[in-house]
Amino acid sequence: CVRHHLFSFFQNRLISEKWMNVQVGDIIKLENNQFVTADLLLLSSSEPLNIVYIETAELDGETNLKVKQALTVTGDMGDYLEALAAFNGEVYCEPPNNRLDRFMGTLTFGTQKYSLDNERVLLRGCTLRNTDWCFGLVLFAGPETKLMQNCGKSTFKRTSIDRLMNVLVLFIFGLLALMCIILAVGNGIWENHAGSKFNAFLPREENTGFSAFLTFWSYIIILNTVVPISLYVSMEVIRLGNSYYINWDRNMYHARTDTPAEARTTTLNEELGQIKYIFSDKTGTLTQNIMTFNKCSINGKSYGQNQFHMHQLFIIFIGLYYFKRLPRHKTPLELHGSSHIVCILKLCVKFVVFLSVRNPEGKLSLYCKGADTIIYERLHPSCSELMKVTTEHLNEFAGEGLRTLVLAYKDLDEEYFSEWKQRHHESSVALEDREENLEKLYEEIEKDMMLIGATAIEDKLQDGVSQTIEQLTKAEIKIWVLTGDKQETAENIGYSCNLLREEMNDVFFVAANSPEEAFALESNMELEFLRTACMCKTVICCRVTPLQKAQVVELVKKYKKAVTLAIGDGANDVSMIKAAHIGVGISGQEGMQAVLSSDFSFAQFRFLQRLLLVHGRWSYLRMCKFLRYFFYKNFTFTFVHFWYAFFCGFSAQTVYDEGFITLYNLVYTALPVLGMSLFDQDVNAGWSLEYPQLYVPGQLSQYFSKRDFMMCALHSCYSSLVLFFVPYAATYDTARDDGKDGADYQSFALITQTCLTVTVCLGLDLSYWTVVNHLYVWGSLGMFFILTFTMYTDGLFRLRPSSFAFIGTARNCLNQPNVWLTVALTAILCVLPVVAYRFFYSQISPTINDKVRQMKEPTPRPRRTRLTRRSTRRSGYAFSHAHGYGDLVTSGRFLRRHAPARSMGLIPTGRSPGFKPTGRSAGYSPVGQEQNPKQKVEPTSLQMFRAVKDASF
Repeated sequence: CVRHHLFSFFQNRLISEKWMNVQVGDIIKLENNQFVTADLLLLSSSEPLNIVYIETAELDGETNLKVKQALTVTGDMGDYLEALAAFNGEVYCEPPNNRLDRFMGTLTFGTQKYSLDNERVLLRGCTLRNTDWCFGLVLFAGPETKLMQNCGKSTFKRTSIDRLMNVLVLFIFGLLALMCIILAVGNGIWENHAGSKFNAFLPREENTGFSAFLTFWSYIIILNTVVPISLYVSMEVIRLGNSYYINWDRNMYHARTDTPAEARTTTLNEELGQIKYIFSDKTGTLTQNIMTFNKCSINGKSYGQNQFHMHQLFIIFIGLYYFKRLPRHKTPLELHGSSHIVCILKLCVKFVVFLSVRNPEGKLSLYCKGADTIIYERLHPSCSELMKVTTEHLNEFAGEGLRTLVLAYKDLDEEYFSEWKQRHHESSVALEDREENLEKLYEEIEKDMMLIGATAIEDKLQDGVSQTIEQLTKAEIKIWVLTGDKQETAENIGYSCNLLREEMNDVFFVAANSPEEAFALESNMELEFLRTACMCKTVICCRVTPLQKAQVVELVKKYKKAVTLAIGDGANDVSMIKAAHIGVGISGQEGMQAVLSSDFSFAQFRFLQRLLLVHGRWSYLRMCKFLRYFFYKNFTFTFVHFWYAFFCGFSAQTVYDEGFITLYNLVYTALPVLGMSLFDQDVNAGWSLEYPQLYVPGQLSQYFSKRDFMMCALHSCYSSLVLFFVPYAATYDTARDDGKDGADYQSFALITQTCLTVTVCLGLDLSYWTVVNHLYVWGSLGMFFILTFTMYTDGLFRLRPSSFAFIGTARNCLNQPNVWLTVALTAILCVLPVVAYRFFYSQISPTINDKVRQMKEPTPRPRRTRLTRRSTRRSGYAFSHAHGYGDLVTSGRFLRRHAPARSMGLIPTGRSPGFKPTGRSAGYSPVGQEQNPKQKVEPTSLQMFRAVKDASF
């Protein structure tokens, strides 16, 4: 897909080019707000110190800006086209891979070799922000980019009904062959025993075996109607109609963004009615992805949203923090009126973001922000009393569902900082043990900080998220959240949207700081991970890469054999959307890549409730009814031929008129079943939303399965016996009102045709009659009689005697009272057993559908008030700082530290014997006081999961 034009070099000049033509080695120019088109080595930019600001929302779901910086040697080229065109550096780097958080390579330019890491690279999927222009060297393009390496392969998705139909069609072919073999053997036996009696009428075939062979293929042609040739075409028409219902649903239209719901595929509608697992992204999917500053705590005093009498240090820090997010012409001085900020010297990232600044007097200060548990460990002992007060404020903010950060500072010694900066520079350019050495330097400087206060930022949930999750949970749908955010952020959102609740004593998180630590997805651990996860009410996977999201989905598909749905809004969700049976894209703040890769799309998460509980359930129910009805009418039609063969000497003669055989599926029975498949509703949309339990039968495939198919075949067998033998007995040795013989082949054929058509049309399994359904049913019956009388007229017989041989049969036969009594008796005998069975079954063991249909129209549910959550569990991150905001450094070097390695696994944040948690979720207080004391409890079954045998595996 071509989204933007960009500039690349051609003969020492810039030309406008499309994405598809970008190749490795090209030097391209990007401008502000453009998407990065390939994996680029940043060469130069319009900003001081050759930095660029990028948004990585489509990679990791984070909207906070990150900073990348070019090497000084390449940054000096600026926007001089002659220098850029003459650039002859050589890059040696790792092969294409899916690691978004790491890049290893070297640049050889001139006689020097420079180390390259992830801070020098712009990945495809990023967006350039607050930067006029930048130049980059293409390292990987097309499918070799890291984004595309994470997208996974596109697969052709088929519904579970499609897969079942493939098996049933093979069974039907076997049934057809079996019936033809039986009739062929019958023909051979009949020829040997009774064939000689008919030599005067039909010369006998001397070779009985050859006669049976011809009979076999003749009945293959006659009985071919048992094979559902037109079934797949009819299914596609039904799916197309149900897809339009989704597109036309005004209740799924988002007026603010003018975004309707869209069914981007017409082959997966009924699969929406069988979803068992939902895999959801967090940022932009559950939340609005819009951060709002709400409250803060400064020097032990809490401030609300409209209170701005802030401490000077707090203003300085906020100014520094937002300075890197503003356009170039803005400065902290213009924003805050503060004269204390002269220059920004350093920016480092670990679990905290910290900056070194110098005031007009030349004094150096270090400012930090991060999670409370991380910052508190780095504070000076003199801050203990302030920590207690700030912790109380943090608990109050967390109870309101806000995301918190703690701020601190310390003064730096000039001589020490100069020496530390030199050591940092030496470690940052080292090719060996770079990360370990930087880690030690960061630990060294992050000590004896002074607490300033805390901020509380609200990333509001989308409207209706909590109610939607509650309804889907009642429908026995399991919801897993797969996010790239920190554990604290995911935990906070989990409580906000009712995925996690206070009564849950044992809360486990799957967290991985790097792909190597994600042992749970290894082949020798994946089964235990899945077994443990399936024992939980809620699963939240943190710090997962796009590829790991897809692996989790594939894991559930592989072992649980359940229908899965993945929903997301960014490019980092594409692989998950492609891996699931159903992919849903949300058109939000993170671009359109998720929507373009999805099967269904809309603007808000809350619309998922209506998509599944209404459209999905209706589509599945209608498709199952259609299949049962389609097989019933075709099997019944065909089996009558089978019984007739025993009375016609296995001569491959048809029961019905040729015209009736042609028009049966095309005219007489096509519209009734089509109307049922497009308009039928067991309950209306209001009841479907009011009682989510109606969705459960679809998950269990109770409406159509192999068992239902066999019951349908047996019902057809019974109906065909009634349709053949009741008219046969009624016409056997009978006379008309005028005394003439009424037992002839043509009259019997017409009576059988009439009985079949009336039974099929009136036996329609409709729960919701509309004007269209009435028109289709009664119109089809009327068309049958009109065409029957027309085709049996004298005029058509004169035109084509061979094609219209039943001359006068309709008017001579259908004017007899006993014929209409036969038709009524046949229809009643065919329909009565089904009606009686359903009546008694609904009285003895009613289903949820039966119970709901007997209820009155539900009243609208009352609007829920927002509940304030008082909890010791609070988020430590307003944003997830995996990479930080960059280095505004005068020396052109970064001070960066990667997150320390953690052992991946199941991290219990609840209270359990033998385990001493230190996280907020376990009631831990950074000031050493237990905030939420509770009595010890016995080990739960979840904690002893290794001893549990899951019968599903």
